[in-house]
Amino acid sequence: MNETRTHTRSSALFSRAERVIPGGVNSPVRAFRSVGGHPFFVASAKGATISDVDGNTYIDYVQSWGASILGHGDPQVIAAITEAAQRGTTYGAPTAAEVELAEQIVADVPGADMVRLVSSGTEAVMTALRLARGVTGRDRIIKFAGCYHGHSDAVLAAGGSGVATLGLPDSRGVPANAVADTIVAPYNTIPAIDEQIACVIVEPVAANMGLVAPTDDFLRELRAACTRAGALLIFDEVITGFRLGRGGAASHYGVTADITTLGKVIGGGLPLAALAGSREIMSALAPTGPVYQAGTLSGNPLATAAGLRVLSLLDAKNYELLTQRVARLARGLSEVIADAGLEVQVPVVGSLLSLFFTDAPVHNFDEAKRAANTGIYANFFQEMLARGVALAPSPYEVAFVSLAHGESEIDRTIEIAASAARVVAEAK
Repeated sequence: MNETRTHTRSSALFSRAERVIPGGVNSPVRAFRSVGGHPFFVASAKGATISDVDGNTYIDYVQSWGASILGHGDPQVIAAITEAAQRGTTYGAPTAAEVELAEQIVADVPGADMVRLVSSGTEAVMTALRLARGVTGRDRIIKFAGCYHGHSDAVLAAGGSGVATLGLPDSRGVPANAVADTIVAPYNTIPAIDEQIACVIVEPVAANMGLVAPTDDFLRELRAACTRAGALLIFDEVITGFRLGRGGAASHYGVTADITTLGKVIGGGLPLAALAGSREIMSALAPTGPVYQAGTLSGNPLATAAGLRVLSLLDAKNYELLTQRVARLARGLSEVIADAGLEVQVPVVGSLLSLFFTDAPVHNFDEAKRAANTGIYANFFQEMLARGVALAPSPYEVAFVSLAHGESEIDRTIEIAASAARVVAEAK
């Protein structure tokens, strides 16, 4: 490992943080529990890199968990935020930018006639579930094991992301009756859907148990099963929306959901999310309908300004460039890790990729857990970090490449991975 990197200031900050913040972090996966050690504390970030308070710089594949598709601190996004901030930071009243962002989402997302802006993916999903129940008059929902839909009570059952990282099947503090109407099915399997089911919610591309793509007909058959039963299909595209293309996973796979939740990219790195659907469904939301939802900071002017600027820069050429770079990174990682003697799968969907240290492709949460439980990812993570590459601090997350990751960053990452993999293999 590279002994020249010191973490004195980060360690001191983490000790201070543990005294005043539960676990020292404000989102559990940041604590490095599943990979060991303590988190580094960020001082700044630019483009493809992130720097900590000790002066260490890393090629960053977290990119704020996919929100920074242009890279950190894109000058055009910063300029849009600055211009908006000079007019005020929040009003509690409508703005033109809210309308413009909603119009852009309607233009790009299949099945979207209307949009409600909120402040987080959790809030978007919580509202989507309430809306589905309100529209159908039914209570039961179906989710899939390993798919993470935020931390609202109803979906904290067999979740991925931080829930999987901590080894928790659910959460204390969630009443039994809050999940009594939540049915959990294996991903890539069509569950029994009857007239009691209000909705089925799914990550169309699972990205919170590592990257697990849908099998060939999974989404299409799920769409048909929901239609037959009169249940709504919800695509949680908080990660995939505007990441796999302007139409997200819905366009990528040619399957349209009844309600789509969005986040990450559409906020340009600021807190913003949305739910979108048909006019008939969305009109059930207050104030035009009986399903209540509200938010003080919903449609925040800084976030909408950032989101609009990001979306204006995401054209077909940039999506193709991003996809090509991810494909090259995936090929390189697969080759050098295998050459070192480690069994690895590097699944790719568009501009998303992840690492599973196992000998066979992963299709569901049980298989993802078996790969994670080898412990190899944690060792690989630490060796990469020591050499200047920051991966997600959990085997259940994906790697995010931004448009700021150029050929040199890709080449350097592959080179570092070869060295890290050899060390990990030798230590087995």
